[in-house]
Amino acid sequence: MKAEQAKKLADDALANLAAALEQGKSEALTAYLATMSRFHDYSWGNVLLILSQKPDATRVAGFNAWRRFGRFVKKGEKGIVIIAPMLIKPKEDEARQDGEDRSILRFKAVYVFDLSQTDGEPLPEFAAVGGNPNGHADRLKAFVAAQGIALEYAESLGGARGRSHGGRVELLTSLSPAEEFSVLTHELAHEMLHKGERRSETSKTVRETEAEAVAFVVCQAIGLDTGTHAADYIQLYDGDKATLAESLDHVQKTAAAIIAAVMDE
Repeated sequence: MKAEQAKKLADDALANLAAALEQGKSEALTAYLATMSRFHDYSWGNVLLILSQKPDATRVAGFNAWRRFGRFVKKGEKGIVIIAPMLIKPKEDEARQDGEDRSILRFKAVYVFDLSQTDGEPLPEFAAVGGNPNGHADRLKAFVAAQGIALEYAESLGGARGRSHGGRVELLTSLSPAEEFSVLTHELAHEMLHKGERRSETSKTVRETEAEAVAFVVCQAIGLDTGTHAADYIQLYDGDKATLAESLDHVQKTAAAIIAAVMDE
């Protein structure tokens, strides 16, 4: 594909993305955020405990917490042990001696369960990319290899779908073809835009906005159904139309280069 054609496709897609960002959060993203806000944030120590017992854990909660979500722990599932703080009140006669609150902080082991260990009502899902990338996926992987970037797959990435390591990209093995194409493009954008001097000059919001905007543009160019995914992802990282506008030149050039490679005609 000629550079002029790739640039035109990128410009049109970016105009659509800017319009979507201006409209605000989608209903799907609002529902997703509302649900995620009800999950407990665990300390770093407990995160390590969870991952040591169930490396593929994605979202954990206690037995009763899952019931409030309309989900139930499957019979025979083994709980994941974490440490929870608890305050022990002194006996009434001990408290009367000096009138001071002598509550004692103690810790106890409690059990949580991963989403995969439960059944029931589905949780609101983040918008996904759909469709079939067909031969474009092979050309994208060839382009990645041509950049000297190694592509690897993993059963678990700690809740992430892909990771960029500077010369190496990891993807989850469980991704659908459309998601794999989208995530690989996103991580490739990080490799092309954020592994040099620009990394120290940009915030996480800018980096994620740029990478997802590139993925959106390329996915649109090959005909994948992007829905609200890109705008939702960018807004999840506090990005907006203004953030995108500041990065348009970088996004447009990177997306056009990838489009020209995957739509080589």
